[in-house]
Amino acid sequence: MIVDAHQHFWDPELADYPWMTDEVASLRRRYAPGDLEPLLRAHGVEGTIAVQARSSLDETAALLATAEQAPFVVGVVGWIDLTAADAADTLAGLGSRLVGIRHQVHDEPDARWLLRDDVQRGLRAVGAAGLAYDLLVRTRELPAALETARRHPELRLVLDHLAKPPLASGELDAWAAGVEALSRLSNVTCKLSGLVTEAAPGWQPDELVSYLRRALDWFGAERCMFGSDWPVCLLAADYGQVLGLVTAALADASEDERTAVLGGTAVAIYALPSTNARSST
Repeated sequence: MIVDAHQHFWDPELADYPWMTDEVASLRRRYAPGDLEPLLRAHGVEGTIAVQARSSLDETAALLATAEQAPFVVGVVGWIDLTAADAADTLAGLGSRLVGIRHQVHDEPDARWLLRDDVQRGLRAVGAAGLAYDLLVRTRELPAALETARRHPELRLVLDHLAKPPLASGELDAWAAGVEALSRLSNVTCKLSGLVTEAAPGWQPDELVSYLRRALDWFGAERCMFGSDWPVCLLAADYGQVLGLVTAALADASEDERTAVLGGTAVAIYALPSTNARSST
C-alpha cells in the first residue's frame, strides 16, 4: 500500500493564492481529483492526504467536501486561525476527514511566530483534538519549530519537505543542524517531499536521493513518509520521478522500512482510516 501524504487541489479562478507569482505561472490552473487519479493508478498509489494551500477556512471546508467525494483522499490537512480564541470550537466542527492542520509559517514576517502565546494556545487545541500539525518552515524558522516540539511532546508534528533545504544556494549548515535537532524528538516525523522544487535547474537524481537518505538516517524509516507535493512538483518533475526518488532512497531498506515510508508512517501519524475501506464505499 502506498499513501501519498502530501498533495494539493486548487482553482485560482475561484480563490486567490498569493504565492502563485509569475515564477510559478504554470500552476495557475485548476487541479482537481480527476487530474490526479490517473497518476495514482499508474503508480500504484492507493490513498492521498490533501493539504491546504492558502490561509482560508473556506478552502479547508472545500477540501473536506472533496474528500467525501473522492475515495482516494483519505484525509485532509487543513487550515484554521491558530491565533483565534475559539480555535478549539472551530476544530470540533470540521468533521472526521480532518487529520491535521497547517499554516504557511515560512511566510510570516516573524521568525518566531510559532512561539506566540496565541499560536501556542492554538497548537494545544490541535493536540487536544487528536490531530497532527504540519510544520511548513525553512531554516529561519527551525529554532522556533524545535522549541515548539519541545513544549508539546504530546503533539504529533510533521516536518514538511525536509524544511525546504536551500539546495540551490548550498548554504546547508544551519538547515542540517536544525533538522537533525528536530529528528532527536520522538514526536516529530518528516515528509520526504518537495526537494525537486528546492534544487537548482538540472538537478540530478543522485543528489536529491542523498538528502532523502540523510533524512532517513536522522529520523528513521518509521518516522518518514512519502509525499509528492503534486502539483507543485510539476515545476521540476513529474509524479513518477518524485516517487522514484523516494523508492531509490529506499533501495537498501528492509521491507518493513519500505512499508513504513510508503504508507505505514502516514497511516499511523495521521490516524488514517483503512484506504481499502474508503475505496469500497
